[in-house]
Amino acid sequence: MGTHHHDAPATPDELAARLRERGLRNTPQRARVLAAVRVLGHATPEQISESVPGVDVTTVYRNLEVLEELGFVKHTHLGHGAASYRPAEDDHIHVVCHTCGAVVDAPPDLVDALAQRLRAERGFVLDRSHFTVFGSCAECAADDVPGEQTTPAGR
Repeated sequence: MGTHHHDAPATPDELAARLRERGLRNTPQRARVLAAVRVLGHATPEQISESVPGVDVTTVYRNLEVLEELGFVKHTHLGHGAASYRPAEDDHIHVVCHTCGAVVDAPPDLVDALAQRLRAERGFVLDRSHFTVFGSCAECAADDVPGEQTTPAGR
């Protein structure tokens, strides 16, 4: 069950207040990077930088680090390469197709039984924000199974 302290998107005032608490400045770049993450949903720092004119990728990386420390964004790895960032309140797991790269958001409670068993048997606490499942989407799986696209005659 989600006992998450970020149920609603943070307001600009909340961002400013949390930055002040840490002795950090509220820069326009930070607000723009956070806004881009909210619009894009899942995005690499490079994609965020492309969507925020005038903010280079190094600045995006630095700001994402601060925003994650403050609890406004989360990152996950959806394969090889750069991490993907999303708003912290966007609680879901990821299902990624190895073949076409499609990313599907799935409800986090799909892994509740696994999380409970890991905790009971091993004392391990699962971090669902980093939970990604890899496999084949329905379309790619159908393409991989010989004869699946045609119906056998006379059966």
